[in-house]
Amino acid sequence: MGKDYSALAADIVKHVGGKENVIDLRHCVTRLRFKLKDESKADTEYLKKREGIVTVVQASGQYQVVIGNHVPDVYAAVVKEGITVGREVEEEEFVVTKGNIFNRLIDVISGIFQPVLGAMAAAGIIKGVVALLKAVWAITPQNSILALLLNAAGDGLYQFLPIILAITAARKFKMSEFTATAIGAALVYPALPAGVAALKKVGITTIFGIPFSLPTAGNYLSTVVPIILAIWFASHIERIVKKHSPDFIKMFLAPFVTIILTVPLSFMIIGPVANILSDLLSQGFTSILSFSPILYGFVMAGMWQILVMFGLHWAIVPLGILQFSQNGWATILVPNAIVAFTQTGVLLAILMKTKESKVKSLGWPALISSVFGITEPSIYGITLPMKTPFIISCIVSAILGGVLQIFNLKNYAMGALGVFAIPGYISPTEGLTPMFILIAMQIVAVLVSFAVQMVIPIPILYGEDKKQNNVEKNETEQKDMETVKGEVFTSPMMGTMVRLKDVPDEVFASGSMGKGVAINPSDGTVVAPIDAEITVVFPTGHAIGMRTKGGAEVLIHIGMDTVSLAGKGFKPFVSVGDKVKAGDKLLEFNLDIIREAKRPVISPIIVTNSAEFSDVEVTDAGNIQINDFLFKTIK
Repeated sequence: MGKDYSALAADIVKHVGGKENVIDLRHCVTRLRFKLKDESKADTEYLKKREGIVTVVQASGQYQVVIGNHVPDVYAAVVKEGITVGREVEEEEFVVTKGNIFNRLIDVISGIFQPVLGAMAAAGIIKGVVALLKAVWAITPQNSILALLLNAAGDGLYQFLPIILAITAARKFKMSEFTATAIGAALVYPALPAGVAALKKVGITTIFGIPFSLPTAGNYLSTVVPIILAIWFASHIERIVKKHSPDFIKMFLAPFVTIILTVPLSFMIIGPVANILSDLLSQGFTSILSFSPILYGFVMAGMWQILVMFGLHWAIVPLGILQFSQNGWATILVPNAIVAFTQTGVLLAILMKTKESKVKSLGWPALISSVFGITEPSIYGITLPMKTPFIISCIVSAILGGVLQIFNLKNYAMGALGVFAIPGYISPTEGLTPMFILIAMQIVAVLVSFAVQMVIPIPILYGEDKKQNNVEKNETEQKDMETVKGEVFTSPMMGTMVRLKDVPDEVFASGSMGKGVAINPSDGTVVAPIDAEITVVFPTGHAIGMRTKGGAEVLIHIGMDTVSLAGKGFKPFVSVGDKVKAGDKLLEFNLDIIREAKRPVISPIIVTNSAEFSDVEVTDAGNIQINDFLFKTIK
């Protein structure tokens, strides 16, 4: 059972002038931040001496009561005293990463897809198992309950992707996940296609005078763009309704208005726009094929992964199905038979080169999926966020797609992907030759993309790519510590060292929060300084706390008074309870946004329970890089 802070809370409220003197209350990772009508009514000297309070700071128009690590519990107790609190941080408006449109788009897509990558990779492997059962033992969903269940396990996530993406998009755009789920479920509602078809038979084809239609496939299963745009739109509606709704009806009014507006508009405007784009793509590719098959192979294979990324590849698939039904073979999708293997090649090179454990844990399942033709885990999880590998894969695919068209191959068995598509190229007239040509081109695709990626540096994705000299240095530091009970911490950021006493905040500078050091950062990446468990991730993302195996409680606080930015410019990559390794990426922050807000960027890294250690020895370096020695605790 948690400690009772009711007495402390009551005392705090009393000595800040009573609840009638409080205009607003928020809290950051260490402090209660009051906005008072009259600060002269607060008994600052009493509060500074009161047990359970570290100190009091009056700054930035706030009356800050510094509590320490248990501030959330004290905050909750203070709220129970009848204090009015500020709007929840989670409801703050979504902030898009600065930069060019491509980088901003990647940030949104990566943020939406990253939480589901593991499940996508697993589903992709299961789909490969189903294909293997069919190809080797002729076990299919039509003759085996096991195959039927595995097929559902592999296809289910991809079929109902809009519902999954509704949840992750809601997190990205900061709206209710349950409201978003209702919108996603409406897009894939099973009875909708039949209902629309029945209405068309009796001449009902419009809504409010606007023509209504579903996608060519009859529903929005497996689509990506419509649901992301719908949730983005819904997030704005929800914020507006919450802002202007009385508290006593907000709980049901916000989801009601958001759903009742978003669902019809998604079908009337957002979905049709995506459908129009799909139709234009279909017409465009058909025209290119008529003009030049080689150019078609170049464009189709080069763009295929981009189309997959947005779910627009479904605009091309019906053309292949139509051609197959007419001729018993198809050529429209042939260039794409090598695309998955360029992803395999670059991903294999990345896995050979990376030192990031998180990349490896995501990469190996994604590699297996890519061999089976399921490239989404690879694209969304690794190659697209890294940018360069994705571009390499697209370029190699384009070149080899054009070359493949020279051989005029035909696919005689549609449906299989990756290696399981290979038998579909056995020709009734030419025998095994077309299949061998395809295999040779797929091998070339893997080798060329692998070779290109091996000679081109890969960017750090999660912040764990340690230089060998730093590793050796840290290992030496650790050996030196063998005779001393304590732990070694490496730098979570790159920049210039700042002594704690020089930090422009008296709470940190005084050491009352604990011993440590600060960094004036030159880059916006923060990694774990040691193996630890995450204990605090403040909702605004500006501060992270962790506990090490040795019992040290460490706080990394980005900038000063950055809680006032309400999450703008901060992007955490971890959650409370996560186990991290030294070098794992913890968060990213935008230095420009902090500076534009005229907040200091100097960032303290402190051991908040320093009293439990005999000392915290800090480096005397001037400039510091990620993974350089920072400080060590000594028992």
